[in-house]
Amino acid sequence: MADSLDLARTLVADSSRILALTGAGLSTASGIPDFRGPQGRWTHDPEAEKISTLSYYLHDDTVRRAAWQTRLTSPARTAQPNPGHRALVDLERSGRLAGIVTQNTDGLHLAAGSDPSLVFEVHGNARRWRCEECGAGGPMDEMLARVEAGDPDPRCPACGGITRATVILFEEQLPGDVLDAAIDLAERCDLVLALGTSLTVHPVAGLVPYAVGHGAPLIIVNAEETPYDHLATAIVRDPLEEVLPALVSGLTPAADA
Repeated sequence: MADSLDLARTLVADSSRILALTGAGLSTASGIPDFRGPQGRWTHDPEAEKISTLSYYLHDDTVRRAAWQTRLTSPARTAQPNPGHRALVDLERSGRLAGIVTQNTDGLHLAAGSDPSLVFEVHGNARRWRCEECGAGGPMDEMLARVEAGDPDPRCPACGGITRATVILFEEQLPGDVLDAAIDLAERCDLVLALGTSLTVHPVAGLVPYAVGHGAPLIIVNAEETPYDHLATAIVRDPLEEVLPALVSGLTPAADA
């Protein structure tokens, strides 16, 4: 893969409007398991999908209680950004990053220091809660502290409504403003980095052929094959926490930064 890595480095250095598409593979080095991979949680426990399904969550207090216990013990609760997340911050500082469109809900891009205006969390952020009824919200640790204190299904302190993580559940629509921003990025980027994503979940996966169709080269960094490998200019299978720092190492500021 040395040749592919060298080619990828050249492409990054020559670009000034890079779109990074990130998936679960970026966060595995932070201790967060991939849900859909061969060792993923849903692969081993299909029942776990219920806590991520809106109708079950709203109408079954057993499911909600299980969801809160899952949040309490989730590796994502204490996970920290890894070198891959920090490398994207370095890419931003070089003036080359147009934006990050992420399918991850772990909030690690923001925790790493990425500019919030450049991070588009398509599936939401599990580090915050909101009330399903009145829209109140706050840091997830507020609710988890109540669960730890013995409240198995904490209700909204403002109105008593059902509370949840600010993540998009099955049966819900993705946020239109985030999708519009992602499409805009795909139209005007001059390079796509597909990082740790299987590129099988739409509509985000569809951004890849859309961007390539608008003239952007594609770099895929992922452990497994993807449906869009044939569109890639460079493919790297090595670990993201090693590849991304190598891609951005020694970058000088972009010419138009």
